[in-house]
Amino acid sequence: MNYQEADHIRMLREMLQKFVENEMPRELAREWDQTNEYPAEVFAKLAELGVTGMTVPEEYGGSGRDIQATMITIEELSRRSMAVAVPYIMATCYAGMNLVECGSEAQKTEMLPRVASGDLLFAYGLTEPDVGADLASVRTTVVRDGDELVINGSKRFCSGAEICDYIYTLACSDKEGERYQNLSFVMIPPDTAGVTIERIATMGMHGAATTDVTFTNVRVPASLLMGGDAGWNNGWKMLAGPGLDVEKLEVAAIAIGVAAAAVEDAWEYSQERRQFGKPICTYQSIRHKLADMQTKLHAARLMTYHAASLLQQGQAAGVETSMTKMFATEAAKELALECQTIMGAYGYVKEFDAERYVREAIVLPIFGGSTAIHLNNISNWMGLPKR
Repeated sequence: MNYQEADHIRMLREMLQKFVENEMPRELAREWDQTNEYPAEVFAKLAELGVTGMTVPEEYGGSGRDIQATMITIEELSRRSMAVAVPYIMATCYAGMNLVECGSEAQKTEMLPRVASGDLLFAYGLTEPDVGADLASVRTTVVRDGDELVINGSKRFCSGAEICDYIYTLACSDKEGERYQNLSFVMIPPDTAGVTIERIATMGMHGAATTDVTFTNVRVPASLLMGGDAGWNNGWKMLAGPGLDVEKLEVAAIAIGVAAAAVEDAWEYSQERRQFGKPICTYQSIRHKLADMQTKLHAARLMTYHAASLLQQGQAAGVETSMTKMFATEAAKELALECQTIMGAYGYVKEFDAERYVREAIVLPIFGGSTAIHLNNISNWMGLPKR
């Protein structure tokens, strides 16, 4: 379908689609899903294309900030496998965007070239066993001890902790401090003494395994405080800045990729599957389902690209990104289930990918801010009275 994409975006999409077909065939994607393993060698080949530098300024070895191109890359990778798409986000968005927006000059100089080359991944250490959306209430602590930082606490649903270079950890840096003014971000190497990582069995999102992480008297150099000395007690501003809007679009882009794969498979299956002497795509009930699926996919794409263009221009887009994240993820869940319905019993067996699309799609309305949270944000930010 033609979205009148700019030439560089069209060329990027074509390059990624060739890469996916050559390096990420369906049989390998199924294997990564079943084993929940990260295909590091495939990710290294992806990085050679230069796509991990699309959030890194040229002076640090990247190609410059291009949010739409980044989202399209996430979309195309997500059409085939979370095992490559999620590590791409961990490099380009979690590491790249946070370092650009929040890092000290020394941190940018040291780390951003590694992001651009695909050699540095962050895992988000935000959620805790008793802390979800209310991140200002995190209980993990960080204290100064000379030239070191000491971290204690635990994080839950930390995807990619096993494969990352740093767990980007939100911690309370002043127990007695004012709420929102007592948080800091620390970059913690996962192999540091005192870090324990345990896998959580999940339905989907395999490849960058979801984990619990425990910090027991973990010591890291003070240089790993995000933003340097200026980052102390400044974590909330780092969390709630423009990067949060981009994070919402990352999840929307995943949703579009999963939904696009589901729609494509259902579209093709409907033409191949014959019942009562003719393809099932000739029956009106199936045709209407497929037309509705294409329409919702198109709407989700347009919303995502529009929100990405606002962020690229430096405009405030909290409402638009929340609308986009909510709509795209709910649509992906619906479309994945419709794909399974059209494929009937074949949509339930692992020989086909429809059952994986369902497993991937179900979680999308939950992480990156649940649908309920975004509905609250939209109504609040658009000024709807609470009383």
